[in-house]
Amino acid sequence: MSRLEAEVNRRRTFAIISHPDAGKTTLTEKLLLYGGAIRQAGSVKARKAAQHATSDWMEIEKQRGISVTSSAMQFNYEGYHINILDTPGHQDFSEDTYRVLVAADSAVMLLDASRGVEEQTIKLFKVCRMRGIPIFTFVNKMDRAGKDPFQLMEELEQVLGIRSCPVNWPIGTDGDFQGVYHRDTRTVELYFSGDHGATKAKKTEVSLDDPAIDGMMAGHYLNRLREEVELLDEAGDPFDLAAIRRGDLTPMFFGSAITNFGVEPFLNRFLEYTLPPTPRQSDEGLIEPQRPEFTGFVFKIQANMNPAHRDRLAFVRVVSGEFRRDMNAWHLGPGKQIQLKAPQQFMADERAMVEEAYPGDIIGLFDPGIYRLGDTLSENTKLRFDKIPIFAPEHFARVRPLDSMKRKQFLKGIAQLSEEGAIQTFTRDELGLEQSIIGVVGVLQFDVLSYRLKNEYGAELTMDNLPWRYVRWVIDSPKEIDDLSLTSTTHRGRDSQDHPVLFFENEWSIRLAEEKNPGLKLSDIEPVGETED
Repeated sequence: MSRLEAEVNRRRTFAIISHPDAGKTTLTEKLLLYGGAIRQAGSVKARKAAQHATSDWMEIEKQRGISVTSSAMQFNYEGYHINILDTPGHQDFSEDTYRVLVAADSAVMLLDASRGVEEQTIKLFKVCRMRGIPIFTFVNKMDRAGKDPFQLMEELEQVLGIRSCPVNWPIGTDGDFQGVYHRDTRTVELYFSGDHGATKAKKTEVSLDDPAIDGMMAGHYLNRLREEVELLDEAGDPFDLAAIRRGDLTPMFFGSAITNFGVEPFLNRFLEYTLPPTPRQSDEGLIEPQRPEFTGFVFKIQANMNPAHRDRLAFVRVVSGEFRRDMNAWHLGPGKQIQLKAPQQFMADERAMVEEAYPGDIIGLFDPGIYRLGDTLSENTKLRFDKIPIFAPEHFARVRPLDSMKRKQFLKGIAQLSEEGAIQTFTRDELGLEQSIIGVVGVLQFDVLSYRLKNEYGAELTMDNLPWRYVRWVIDSPKEIDDLSLTSTTHRGRDSQDHPVLFFENEWSIRLAEEKNPGLKLSDIEPVGETED
């Protein structure tokens, strides 16, 4: 086996998705704890810990206890090299989540045991389904009273349309969580309360068939466990690794990230079941990870991760071959060779310089303003990976600087955030006035826009909400855009790439535009612009 094949086989790259407050950032941090990447965990809203969670780096995240950006973190564990992508939990940032899932090979879906499948879990799950990647379910907060595990299994099937197979089973679901039963080894893992999850959980293991178990567990726990395991074995879906890897079956795990109960067994089995780096589609067909030539693509751009340095990084997923520091590669945006400088890997806001990276790895490249979302990097061949789709925003506002003297900083900030994909920018010239129109998928993005402009660029803004709820790109038109027959509430404009767009207040206006203008073709995804090489 070549070194490249060996490095590919030990890599695992996955994203964690969940409804806000299901404990996603906490689970991310506990995986880092078990991987030895951090010595002590600091809960997001810790009353007893003086630290903020390691993966929430932006000040607004620390204030609100939510993730609004996606972090990329690496660590080694039991011979595996793991890349975790922590995604924004809020549906307002589902577009960022989709871009992260493009870089992931599998997803961990986190459910709150007491709430089950929630609204934003549904939206994020659909995004996973669009990607067609394996989905692993971790039922969190078992230290509190939760729903019946059978009910949770039913919710997964009824609400999300995916069948599940519990890999382990909880003991105590009424706020009296004792531990988990591992179905594959027929062993019970019992936990002892520790230091509020700051260090690894203390535990003891015993076989369900060992007579000594009677003295280790109360009789009612043991009787209920045996009954439920028998029911699972008879009526539940059998474990099917091929179906799991196809994304047709989700394995279920139970635990409590805050106390670390159930985290280690989940991590061990997840790494065993999930796939090593998978190929990616390009205009030259599938690019396999074992291909010797380095290829990768930009899936995220982030500015000002270190406010002291005002820097900008392009996050790249390595698809094939070996990446080497300061190597030259074709940049299939402008179509020229560039040197890939200052590659870094992350533990939230802590970074390390990278000498080499392999398929599945996430690296950050210093970006002087040349990278765009979806750009392909390739060592020799001028291939192009499939474009990352840009979704239509659903909320719009006209923005301008509060202080006209700050116009330069304001424009720089708007351009920067647009290139990151945090916002989309449009212009309207119907009135003869160039207007900055911002579109976002969710209204919380407006808060982040305002916060970052003020704190990173020193420019406060004034915002006027606009009544539109839809934007559609004009793919084909039977006549000039100005001559289209449209409702009085429909407006014309252009996106940042100068593609023509139409703004609508309701779905009825969209249908009417298509009916009144035969041959008009509209899209809710930005058209792919071809670039000359």
